[in-house]
Amino acid sequence: MPDRLSALDASFLYVEDHSTPMHVGGVAIFERPRDGFTYEQLLDLIGQRLAFLPRYRQRVLEVPGHLARPVWVDDVDFDLNYHVRRSALPQPGSDGQLFDLVARLMSRRLDPGRPLWEAYFVEGLAGDRVALVTKTHQSVVDGLGTIELGQLILDAAPQEPEPFDDNWHPRREPSRTQLILDAVAETVQRPTELVENVRSIAHDATAMAGKVTGTVGDVASALKTMVKPAPSGPLNVRTSGGRMFAVVRTRLEDFRKIRAAHGGTVNDAVLAAITGALREWLLSRGSNLTATTTVRALVPMAVRDAETAEYSTPALVGNQVDAYLVDLPVGEPNAVLRLQHIGHAMADHLDSGRSVAARGLLTVGGFAPATLHSLGARAAGSMSGRIFNVLITNSPGPQVPLYAGQAKMVEMFPVMPLVRNQALAIGVTSYHGGVYFGLNGDRKAVSDVDLLAGMIEESLEELKGAHW
Repeated sequence: MPDRLSALDASFLYVEDHSTPMHVGGVAIFERPRDGFTYEQLLDLIGQRLAFLPRYRQRVLEVPGHLARPVWVDDVDFDLNYHVRRSALPQPGSDGQLFDLVARLMSRRLDPGRPLWEAYFVEGLAGDRVALVTKTHQSVVDGLGTIELGQLILDAAPQEPEPFDDNWHPRREPSRTQLILDAVAETVQRPTELVENVRSIAHDATAMAGKVTGTVGDVASALKTMVKPAPSGPLNVRTSGGRMFAVVRTRLEDFRKIRAAHGGTVNDAVLAAITGALREWLLSRGSNLTATTTVRALVPMAVRDAETAEYSTPALVGNQVDAYLVDLPVGEPNAVLRLQHIGHAMADHLDSGRSVAARGLLTVGGFAPATLHSLGARAAGSMSGRIFNVLITNSPGPQVPLYAGQAKMVEMFPVMPLVRNQALAIGVTSYHGGVYFGLNGDRKAVSDVDLLAGMIEESLEELKGAHW
């Protein structure tokens, strides 16, 4: 039987265009060990681990006449050097130069004729550091059969480099005749499939995306809780092809202190810091905020046991990922009240089970932030951007060092994709005592994304010093 793309995975290909590439990214920064960490060593490490990720050596093959959804086939011309690329900054490279490079890389679509992922080994960073920038299409990582590459190459202890001997042999690509025969056989069994495929021929991506939303979760029941679409504003504009990327570095202990002082969860404090920053950013844009003004966020989160819920806890309940619609109270001037509003909203969601996605996004094989961010992007990509203003993925990571080979990872920043007509996406990850924010903004609509990043730091300081 052909390994056919699911309706959801196919929709990510159908809705993609030059302004909204549908890939998730990550930026991991490493200390170069005394013995070095070279591009060739990274190639060997990734090559060794690809045996556990068959999808990373497969490409998408269209069915003639669009009689059925595309199929996954082995790439008979697979070239690891094409996917793992070497880059460098002019020494001593600054973080700003690195993040400018990240923005340019993330704005480019992946080659649809090859396996849908890329990794960039970036040298030249000041302080004898190197960076690994990854891009993976949303159709690749489902959290079930395929996890994110970053999850597979990181280990809890340094690993000695080993030479890579590739014994992989691709399966023969099916012929056009076989693809058509398989498609006709499936159409006879399920006639409704033909209607969906005709839509794809007409490039009716919106209809297709709406159709497959049901495969991610019971969105209809959640929509009953909303009487109007997300508020309009500068975060919902026509998406351009350019990107800007900025980061924020904070400490997990600061969020724990806020939780201890005001209640709620560490996740509530993270969302409150973002809310305060969005408030100041909107005011800097001349927005007229009232006491009831909100920004609606789509927040995919890992579900944990209530008795042990902690931002840094890796254990999940059934490895489950749910996504919630949260109205962030940007009109509220008091930082503590903003935190309380968010805490009540999140508690209501958890108590009522009003999730808008993701009981189908479960069973992550060993928790990893990179995979969870990919699943969160799938949840957002399967929905209409009209129901939320900004995507915020929030992934608890390990509080111990991780290594790629013998190189210690010191920081990790998610890069979340923009969906159509949206200007900002924020990824948050905790790791080894830090909480790291990655802000991906549309180059035209949010050219001042670095200003917004600074406002998150200011908002956190406001929360730390806030009193009733």
